Amino acid sequence: MGAPLTPDELRHRLRVRPGTHVHLGGIDPGDTGGHAKEESEAELAAGVARLRELQELAWADGGRAILVVLQGMDTAGKDGAITHVMSGFNPQGVRVVPFRAPSPEEAAHDFLWRAHRAAPAKGEIAIFNRSYYEDVLIVRVHNLVPRDAWRRRYDAINEFERVLADGGTTIVKFFLHISNEEQRQRLQDRKDSPTKRWKFRSADLVERGYWDEYVKAYEDALSRCSTDVAPWYVIPADHKWYRNLAVAQILAATMAGMDLRYPEPEPGIEGLIVE
Repeated sequence: MGAPLTPDELRHRLRVRPGTHVHLGGIDPGDTGGHAKEESEAELAAGVARLRELQELAWADGGRAILVVLQGMDTAGKDGAITHVMSGFNPQGVRVVPFRAPSPEEAAHDFLWRAHRAAPAKGEIAIFNRSYYEDVLIVRVHNLVPRDAWRRRYDAINEFERVLADGGTTIVKFFLHISNEEQRQRLQDRKDSPTKRWKFRSADLVERGYWDEYVKAYEDALSRCSTDVAPWYVIPADHKWYRNLAVAQILAATMAGMDLRYPEPEPGIEGLIVE
């Protein structure tokens, strides 16, 4: 095992470069970037503390918004990443938005309507647990709209993300990459565990049968929609501890690079003494 990757090295290594084609079969979901589990708890704690500081700074600055997109196969750990990585955020400045099947109101609008409505305001962080990318994933795999319709959505998504970025939103997107065998084990554990069984659905096994189709759909989404203003990161996620660490470090490094500043204090308060 080599030296652990720094956050900047991690960002460089896991980022999907615009114009490149992603082949998930060539990315090891068990990779740990040179990190050891024994040290990961302290490293994650440091990352969470840094995120707490940066969120406060973003809230005080008030000029930028942050959108975090989490995608992955079933059991990849979207909920786990939110629990362990975002735990330090002040709830007043962060929203978690789950993207389930569209409501009748949402289905009556274009596919990006609910995403734009849920986008973060300046000073806020929004975390999308799944996202508008479902409209080129599950919609594609299950033929819910014609092929020509979902193929046009890649360009629409890129334009939507450009609009958000031009309006002051920093976008960071994480694909949590697990192996087929790891998913099998996690689904079995979910079924067998009394505290997790409530999350198990027989439909999970049906979706698992479409594994290859989802891989292809994800490869196309990652390849066609990783841009300079809205990059995708492929996070090896077979090891939950490394998934959390990588997400925390990349998100913190991204926020640290946003040139956030505390506003100037009210004029004339320098000599005031509180009695």
